Amino acid sequence: MISRRRFLEVGSTAAAVVAASHSLLASGAAANEKPDESSLPPSLARLKSRKSEANPITREERHERQERARKLMSENALEAIVLTEGTSLRYFTGIRWWGGERMFALVLPAKGAAFYVCPAFEEGRAHEQIAGAPDGENPDVRTWQEDESPYQRVAQGLKEHGMASSKIGIEETVPFVFCDGIAQAAPQVTLASATPVTAGCRSIKSAHEIALMRLACQVTLSAYEAVYQALHEGMTQHAVGDLIAAAYGQLGFPGEASVQVGEYSALPHGSRTPQVIREGSVVMIDDGCDVEGYQSDITRTFVLGKASDEMRQVFDVVHRAQAAALAAARPGVECGAVDAAARKVITAAGYGPDYKYFTHRLGHGIGMDEHEWPYLVRGNTTGLQTNMTTSNEPGIYIRGEFGIRLEDDMHITENGAELFTPQSPSVEDPFGKG
Repeated sequence: MISRRRFLEVGSTAAAVVAASHSLLASGAAANEKPDESSLPPSLARLKSRKSEANPITREERHERQERARKLMSENALEAIVLTEGTSLRYFTGIRWWGGERMFALVLPAKGAAFYVCPAFEEGRAHEQIAGAPDGENPDVRTWQEDESPYQRVAQGLKEHGMASSKIGIEETVPFVFCDGIAQAAPQVTLASATPVTAGCRSIKSAHEIALMRLACQVTLSAYEAVYQALHEGMTQHAVGDLIAAAYGQLGFPGEASVQVGEYSALPHGSRTPQVIREGSVVMIDDGCDVEGYQSDITRTFVLGKASDEMRQVFDVVHRAQAAALAAARPGVECGAVDAAARKVITAAGYGPDYKYFTHRLGHGIGMDEHEWPYLVRGNTTGLQTNMTTSNEPGIYIRGEFGIRLEDDMHITENGAELFTPQSPSVEDPFGKG
């Protein structure tokens, strides 16, 4: 799982990319193997794998997801949806596809059997993966040769299903070239957004999904705490990142983190500038891990040693803002109102107005993607629903000095909301062990 933040750290040269890849492989995180415990700090060596606690999503669950999608298609006047490689395809089928410019697609109708469109030379790989999908026993796979059009296969399938002039939903991450190709091959078809269906399914988590996300958050917090106990003055941000990858290797899941120090913690998504931890400097650790396809996204900000009065004050304000957002979040409340609850605390403390110091939205949905629906941002009138999951991450960023962000993942319950992990108690004791 290479995130936008890790990309910043890796840098732009091929040598940096190779070095980062070797570092991850050495730690065991990239290959999901445990590193050599004899070379680890004691706090990391004590970590135990929790992989046995993670139960994979089943074919039956994916069948239920497809049936839910069909119901939402009918409610949104869509006759079918088209999915290509990416998270939604994995969500509904379990298929992890990569193919670049060659289109592999699932067409899932509101009524009737689904069909797949696949490059002919990839048919073997396709059947291997489709075997685990809800229709895996007898799938309808339509192949196309390199000198043929996959879009004609889609158009023919729609015609055979009586949908030659229907309204078809396109998943939002489908490349334009694929959308345009379908439009040209099936000119009587009306193409529309499939987001009401895909987001409608994916944004409401099942009990199983909630359990996987809760485990991912617990794993991330354990990794952060173990690394915190191993920190010392003079470490670079990349050395800390390598320790975090090693901690995840111990815990049994792939993961990573962005590490920002001092003035660079005031850049919400960090900097590639080389940084060294000093006594009294703010350190910000952010990102998460992957547990059976489900993400965590947690930020802990702290000072190694003694914090200044200003650092303590800013931490306190951000802590209260996070608590205010948690208290405001419940089913029926608009997403924008939760952002407003946190922003009100920060502005009242003198760190306003608007986005002056709290420079980003309060949070984003999280699930199989680190960022998905819904978004806790001003103007979003979407009402929260039970079993939605989002980040809750207020921050104050003072350019040239430091930034403080506290991020935990939040679960909307029947009567309110909960954080999957405890709030960080203080800037000098981020895990409450002092």
